Amino acid sequence: MSTQTVDTRVRQRDAPPSVIARLRRAGSDDTPQQWHRGMTLIATISLFIGTRAAWTQAMLIHPPVAGVISVCYAGILVCAVLALAVRGRRALVRVDAAVLVLAVALVICGYWLDHAGTDEGVLTAQAASEILHGRPVYGQPWPWLFGTPKSGLTKTMSGGADLTYGYPPLTALLAAPVHAVLHSTAAATAVTTGALIAGAVTLWLLLPVPWRSAATAVCLGFGFLPNYARAGYPAIVALALLVPVVVRWPATGAGGRLGRSGVLRAVCLGAACAAQQLAWFLLPFLLIGLYAVRRGELGARPATALLARFTGVAALTWAAINAYFAAQNFTTWWEGLLLPLTQKAILHGQGLMGISYYFTDGSSRLDYYSHASMLLIAGLLTATVLFVRRLGAALTVLPWLAFYLATRSQDGYYLMMTPLWLAAAATVPASSLASAWEPRITRIPRLSGRSARTAVVAALVAPALLCAGIAAASPPPLDMTLTAHLTGGARPAITSVRVRAVNTTDTALTPHFASRLGHSASNWWTITAGPTTIAPHSTAVYVVRPKGGRRALPTSQDQHMYLIAVTGTPMTITTASLGNATDPD
Repeated sequence: MSTQTVDTRVRQRDAPPSVIARLRRAGSDDTPQQWHRGMTLIATISLFIGTRAAWTQAMLIHPPVAGVISVCYAGILVCAVLALAVRGRRALVRVDAAVLVLAVALVICGYWLDHAGTDEGVLTAQAASEILHGRPVYGQPWPWLFGTPKSGLTKTMSGGADLTYGYPPLTALLAAPVHAVLHSTAAATAVTTGALIAGAVTLWLLLPVPWRSAATAVCLGFGFLPNYARAGYPAIVALALLVPVVVRWPATGAGGRLGRSGVLRAVCLGAACAAQQLAWFLLPFLLIGLYAVRRGELGARPATALLARFTGVAALTWAAINAYFAAQNFTTWWEGLLLPLTQKAILHGQGLMGISYYFTDGSSRLDYYSHASMLLIAGLLTATVLFVRRLGAALTVLPWLAFYLATRSQDGYYLMMTPLWLAAAATVPASSLASAWEPRITRIPRLSGRSARTAVVAALVAPALLCAGIAAASPPPLDMTLTAHLTGGARPAITSVRVRAVNTTDTALTPHFASRLGHSASNWWTITAGPTTIAPHSTAVYVVRPKGGRRALPTSQDQHMYLIAVTGTPMTITTASLGNATDPD
């Protein structure tokens, strides 16, 4: 025994009893882990994000709400102190719960201030109204819903726009009774905001105690998910339903029995697929992982039977929710569900398609981005089968990689499901996948078994990268020369553009024109002169006018305006700058 240890014990023996008690508590198992304190503190700090803007808005239109937000500020400060000062685990859990309550209060305040919704919320509210009145939901255009700036219009590459409901029906069904009371878009945004809060609380309860405040931060604190909920995105309902499915998913069907827990997970999975299409992309990855874990435990036949029961319950749930709408008109219902995949919406997002949309003059093979996305999904599914012990914990992230190659690759597709990433990180350790079944591949000469599987996956992913490369490297289909006519005045505006377009491809093209300033395109311009179709290797002259008769030029020299010409079949885009194409009237 060292002299230092003896001296420490002597000092403790001679210390007052209260000091000895504190020393014992400090060294006991009841002391919170330091990273738990850090997680609580991060969640507390995350509540500041967006709170000032909400308070400023509330002071203008709803001062009582501003008062509630001011009280929440005090709560945030107190929780930050307590997160670093409390000494017991139970006390820190109470602080975690207080942070969750504050987050919920701020989300409700945000909803109270802004619940008008965007195009998703407006469409869902209209669908709820149609359900209440017994009218068809799918295949019905509702152009009057898109008259406000917040109600964004999804334009299609064929020169039209998506004016119909293109989501599974669950969110509209949930919004219908609320719409009977509120009679506005607030009914849809109330459902999605309530679903987000319910999902956050569910995740908080299901996670291990030190991880709980991370659920508060990811679901409610950073601000991006509450924004999507206030906009009325049906994906938020799907997210909330997927939380109990993903938490500890390798335990589903353990021992060969689904039990109540497994049946509940299957019901939630089916309901999530009936809420929004993003759940469809997670489904095959989850089923692959579940089969591999159960086969490693039970063998092939029992695992197959278990997976069939699980999938059957999910499918019956999905069918029950959709039955009424399918019976109304099967064709329009089915086309409505597939609309986001088949509509050929105009390019948008932060993914690889930005090469063709933002950084080059266009591409004559945009379809190859879609091919690349589908091929990447196939490659990732194969990789999950072959390396489930390694990739199983990441199967809540893998599906969204494919969206990076798609023509619609906006960040919402990635971040709206991020709470599921947290659920997997906290509840799916590597040990839960250690005995999962992985198929053997016949050995390739000079390659080990693992290297052979890696080679197979690389061979499956390579076509996706090749297709993306073809799309990005292809030249634009049209060679456009522009002459823009301007109005005078304090702020000049374009009134029309003369376009000389040369079709350099072997395919007849039907172009549609719009302007782009920044990341998104304007409404379609009107073609006042010029042919509908340009024959292969021929030249056509168009005169196009912006909607409303004028398009204001940028006020800053750092901003650049472009004219784009797109076609739907095949999907192509050509971009030309309007900066040096002016001809003042």
